[in-house]
Amino acid sequence: MQLENSIIPVHKQTENLQRLQENVDKTLSCMDHVISYYHVAKDTDRIIREGPTGRLDEYLACIAKIQKAVEYFQDNNPDSPELNTVKARFEKGKELLEAEFRSLLTRYSKPVPPILILDAISVDEDLEVQEDVMLEHLPEAVLQDIICIAGWLVEYGRNQDFMNVYFQIRSNQLDRSIKGLKDHFRKNSASSGILYSPAVQTKRKDTPTKKAPKRPVFIPGTIRKAQNLLKQYSQHGLDGKKGGSNLTPLEGFDHDLRVKHLSDALTEKHGAAAGKDDVLDIEIDSYIHCISAFVKLAQSEYALLAEIIPEHHQKKTFDSLIQEALDNLMLEGDNIVSAARRAIMRHDYSAVLTIFPILRHLKMNKSDFDATLQGTAASTKNKLPTLITSMETIGAKALEEFADSIKNDPDKEYNMPKDGTVHELTSNAILFLQQLLDFHETAGAMLASQETSSSASSYTSEFNKRLLSTYICKVLGNLQLNLLSKSKVYEDSALSAIFLHNNYNYILKSLEKSELIQLVTVTQKKAESSYRELIEQQIYMYKSSWVKVTEHLTDRNMPVFQPGTKLKDKERQVIKDKFKGFNDGLEELCKIQKGWAIPDKEQRDFIRQSQKRVVSDAYRSFLQRCANISFTKNPEKYHKYRVEEVEEMIERLFDTSA
Repeated sequence: MQLENSIIPVHKQTENLQRLQENVDKTLSCMDHVISYYHVAKDTDRIIREGPTGRLDEYLACIAKIQKAVEYFQDNNPDSPELNTVKARFEKGKELLEAEFRSLLTRYSKPVPPILILDAISVDEDLEVQEDVMLEHLPEAVLQDIICIAGWLVEYGRNQDFMNVYFQIRSNQLDRSIKGLKDHFRKNSASSGILYSPAVQTKRKDTPTKKAPKRPVFIPGTIRKAQNLLKQYSQHGLDGKKGGSNLTPLEGFDHDLRVKHLSDALTEKHGAAAGKDDVLDIEIDSYIHCISAFVKLAQSEYALLAEIIPEHHQKKTFDSLIQEALDNLMLEGDNIVSAARRAIMRHDYSAVLTIFPILRHLKMNKSDFDATLQGTAASTKNKLPTLITSMETIGAKALEEFADSIKNDPDKEYNMPKDGTVHELTSNAILFLQQLLDFHETAGAMLASQETSSSASSYTSEFNKRLLSTYICKVLGNLQLNLLSKSKVYEDSALSAIFLHNNYNYILKSLEKSELIQLVTVTQKKAESSYRELIEQQIYMYKSSWVKVTEHLTDRNMPVFQPGTKLKDKERQVIKDKFKGFNDGLEELCKIQKGWAIPDKEQRDFIRQSQKRVVSDAYRSFLQRCANISFTKNPEKYHKYRVEEVEEMIERLFDTSA
């Protein structure tokens, strides 16, 4: 007990001393910790001043120290001058982080090279599963730094200004990428004459991968040729400033040759405009590329943005980011519509051909557009549908006015081909319709967009097809009426018949060759047989011109005589008149008609052979009847031609070189 009474107080005193020692240690530790806050500004001064470039992790660690110091002084000594010091240091650090964010984005954000864009919007038809071409906008290390800074600014910086910085820089790069593609396209298309387009597949050799871009959605040369011809027609035909066709007949009535012949003839007159036309071709195809490029680049931008921008700010930031590039595309589309509208006011209906490939491509890409713009403002989403509606409206207007122009083309005598060949009106109308065939779905939808009937509400493919068929039949009907009216300008009914024959035959052959006939028969089942009947009627009308020649070879007024009986003077004169009438008529017709034209070799040979058979048979019979009749002392004066010579003369009909 004595031991206990001695030890226990010592033990308790020892415990108290140990507790005091621990408290002293803790107090000293807390003092050191508190004192460290007073030294944070000094300790981080150099790193904050030098900025985060190249050492982001170390920099963020310093910022974290400063932030803790700010929190300490706010909680424990809000009136201390040290609080203002560390607050200022924190704001400086935040400013430098924002500057680094801007600097990294600015330094490493580059326009996407045109070749990579072409790869991204192309497909390789040899691959069963298409590989997406990834567009890397920023190096991975840089991207991670940007994501890290953005995360810090959102969580600790309480700052959203960096989102504005982000969309402004990336918006500029998006716009520059599309403009770079356009410039690349112009340079390469101008130098090589090859136009690439993302609507049809083909192979290209200038890409760094195995991808191949698609072929042009249209053949610029064909459309441009059609536009040249139609423009020539609208300027010199409708306005009546220039005379008619001086085109020579073409062997075999080959339509492609006919088009080439027309194009060559017009090139001589409009050679200066060729360069401008080529530029427009490139502009059209370039615009089509840029539409596809915008969709692909915008999708890629959203994927990048989703890694950097907080989720609840992504749609708004993306909306702002794409505005400049989208507005430029829509403005360019509006300019195309305005140019088409001005051209139509000048009666240049070829302008609608410019719209077709663009409109088709816009509609093909509309679903991708809509998906890409999902979540953006309604005004942003409506820009493409508004442009499509404008193009459909102006296109439908051009189609209707073109049909009316075919009907109302004036019948000017100096505008008519002197040889009765195919009229430019016919060539241009058919050429225009053949362009519609290449874009039949687009043209049908274009016409349907103007329909207000309940049946048009569904806009089915079959409905659009019937509308286009009706339109083509309307143009052909107007053309037929106009040709009939024009044919009356000719004083010679036979030349009028040849003119109508050539034009009807040209129309029929063109319809059959281009498969337009399949569209026509959707609403006009007997169109082909109707044209064949018209052609046969004109051949019959032409053949009737030879009646005034062959009528001299008939038995009418032929004297009845017995072999060995001497003819009276009056009877001899009748035979002389028949020979003379035949000879004069034959010579006159052959002289006139050899200058006429029948471009279709098959038809030309058929008409020659048919007429040759009729005339030679009648002439042979007439000669046989007169063989034993002595009606003149100079038979060679009247019997000027042998049957073979008559056939040779007829064989040279419709041949200006003969």
